[in-house]
Amino acid sequence: MKKLLGLCAALGVLAGAGQAHAARDYVWAAGSSTVFPFATRVAENYGRKTGMKAPKVESLGTGGGIKLFCSGVGDNFPDIANASRAMTQAEFDTCAANGVRDIVELKVGYDGIVIAADRNGPDYAFRLPHLYLALGANVLRGGKFVPNPYTNWNEIGPGLPDNRILVYGPPPTSGTRDAFVELGIEASALTYPTARALRERDSDEFKQMTHPLRREGWVDSGENDNAIVQTLTKTPGSLGVFGYSFLDENGDKVKAMSIDGVAPTVATIAEGTYPLSRSIYIYVKKAHVGVTLGLQEFVDEFVSDAATGRGGYLQGRGLIPLRPPEHEAMKSAGAQMTVMGRPD
Repeated sequence: MKKLLGLCAALGVLAGAGQAHAARDYVWAAGSSTVFPFATRVAENYGRKTGMKAPKVESLGTGGGIKLFCSGVGDNFPDIANASRAMTQAEFDTCAANGVRDIVELKVGYDGIVIAADRNGPDYAFRLPHLYLALGANVLRGGKFVPNPYTNWNEIGPGLPDNRILVYGPPPTSGTRDAFVELGIEASALTYPTARALRERDSDEFKQMTHPLRREGWVDSGENDNAIVQTLTKTPGSLGVFGYSFLDENGDKVKAMSIDGVAPTVATIAEGTYPLSRSIYIYVKKAHVGVTLGLQEFVDEFVSDAATGRGGYLQGRGLIPLRPPEHEAMKSAGAQMTVMGRPD
């Protein structure tokens, strides 16, 4: 009886917010293409264990998933946003403005962004500054920002192949794209004193000059990272940017390049020594727990030892697990639905 009253009360809250009047009988998660294969595997196991209806998991990109998640409370909006970067202040504030106020942030593992080529292609021993010089729309020459003049890799640095700069990567809605720009392009630009001085003087202008990627040489390839892998095998000399899990799944087709002498591996990503390492997350609407059928059970499965713990089934799909104390903290946060604060 208490459970029934609780469900009715929760539904009343949603109806009072002007949203849908009936609870969904399945979990809905949307967002990152990197998190997508992990979430679908969790959904499969959750369905087998509980006998409940299969969750709906959509690959919209981190930005697209969080935008939909933050658009409101109720059946018309996802219960979970999958993200390959942390939620921003602006996104958190948009959520709050739309009535999405109790959000649970759960870090579920680590991933690395790799720069890969067809297995039969040449090797690129990148240094971090190479990424900015090759792919930035505006680059530094003689202490000034100019439109990117480079066309071949060997113009960027000695020892790089004499191949045309052609990189396939995720679109602006992707968390992988956001993380690549932050960890690769921005960090690369900051190796130059002029860029560091600009950021100290005017951080907005710094981003305007360094964050845009070039139009010729960088190709937005949608949210399907597997499609990028397939493109590399059909386009000699091209490179691709995607999450480590897709490299792990396609090691017979593509190979990853080192950055500053460090190759992306489970160990180097977990340690953070690989320069393009990142954390991945799921965000949960606490208001939907007890309303959307099976939401708590799905979250419990996602943060379980069997799924995201060391040796868990998601590690077999390329997820790099959290260190045990952090994993235990996420299990506790998921069970208690601990609400996050506003991001710094």
